[in-house]
Amino acid sequence: MDFQFFLLIIVVITALAFDFTNGFHDTGNAMAPSIASGALKPKAAVTLSAVLNLVGAFLSTAVAATIAKGLVDANLVTLELVFAGLVGGIVWNLLTWLLGIPSSSSHALIGGIIGAMLAAAGIQGVLWKGVVSTVLIPAVLAPFVAGLVATVGAWLVYRNVRKVPADRTTRGFRYGQIGSASLISLAHGTNDAQKTMGVIFLALISYGAAEQSDHMPPLWVVVSCAVAIAAGTYLGGWRVIRTLGKGLVEIESPQGMAADTSSAAVILLSSHFGYSLSTTHVATGSILGSGVGKPGAAVRWNVAGRMATAWLITLPAAALVGALTYGVVAGIGGWAGTVVGVLALVTVSGLIYRQSRKAPVDHTNVNAEWEDKLTATAGEVAECPAAAEPADAAAPAERAATPAERAATPAERAETPAV
Repeated sequence: MDFQFFLLIIVVITALAFDFTNGFHDTGNAMAPSIASGALKPKAAVTLSAVLNLVGAFLSTAVAATIAKGLVDANLVTLELVFAGLVGGIVWNLLTWLLGIPSSSSHALIGGIIGAMLAAAGIQGVLWKGVVSTVLIPAVLAPFVAGLVATVGAWLVYRNVRKVPADRTTRGFRYGQIGSASLISLAHGTNDAQKTMGVIFLALISYGAAEQSDHMPPLWVVVSCAVAIAAGTYLGGWRVIRTLGKGLVEIESPQGMAADTSSAAVILLSSHFGYSLSTTHVATGSILGSGVGKPGAAVRWNVAGRMATAWLITLPAAALVGALTYGVVAGIGGWAGTVVGVLALVTVSGLIYRQSRKAPVDHTNVNAEWEDKLTATAGEVAECPAAAEPADAAAPAERAATPAERAATPAERAETPAV
């Protein structure tokens, strides 16, 4: 087998692996509010999100073109460079998932590609104008815009239903949340699945199997990326869902619907214009805005601050991993360099997964009470191992949709130790 063709296969497989991590890392962006408020049961939520991510991936390719042609000089791209960039994105996704930090998969991927390009060709290989206009500016504006929309939306909702009995509003807004959360999942597919398509497109251009003048990736790229992100979404990413659903604000159904609607509007708008937007930034801004907009709601700004810190270092951290990976792969060279790079990625991924099993979070404990005292370190999640609970203890945790319901079962909370 020709070495370049072998390397292309490795790049495609690694890209789909990144797409898979993107799916489970970002499931919470769409479904955390619905799960936290009780509008959807956890497993039903991730199943619905997976199906809609699959559909959304076929609706737009504007973002794929941005990734493939707007961030680095395609004439300088090599398959080794693309592989190294993907490793940077995957490692950062897995690390932040382990810590329960809702960081940007988009920025992890972009940072990895930029870091590998800097190591390979220097600063002239990066299209800095494109990075600033389509990545950095949207990254700064998106959470504020989404937060403002959600703040106004939540305030209007609570103002208009203040005389309506609480049980009626909760029931009605839960139905509304299902629709708005579904819209986010659809929007996520139109935005995030395209990023991996763009990277594979970039690899095909480097290999000579596609032209820069092509307006969209081949159909097999679109289909494989759609399936990969949907499969990752179905896996759940419960650690990040827990942080978004329980760590920022105590979400009730009216807030959840306001947050979801705001997120969907901003994400769909960015996809239309081809901006490589972070859905994580948008969803987080919306959730915070829903807390600010609800009279009397408490917002955990300390958790939000640690998340913002992780956002600031995502691009440079992923870039560092991408640059180091490129240095190893290109430095060793040939078949050996590629094999060493793949083995290093598999080893690091395995170690992170093994660490996560020490305190598992899944659909049975994702709604367990959040303990502020356990958020002393960046992104740490108040987790309670499923193994420590009796088999029938999962249902009360899943039904704990509102503060009132949770407050009614203090004994159950006491039986769910956090670690």
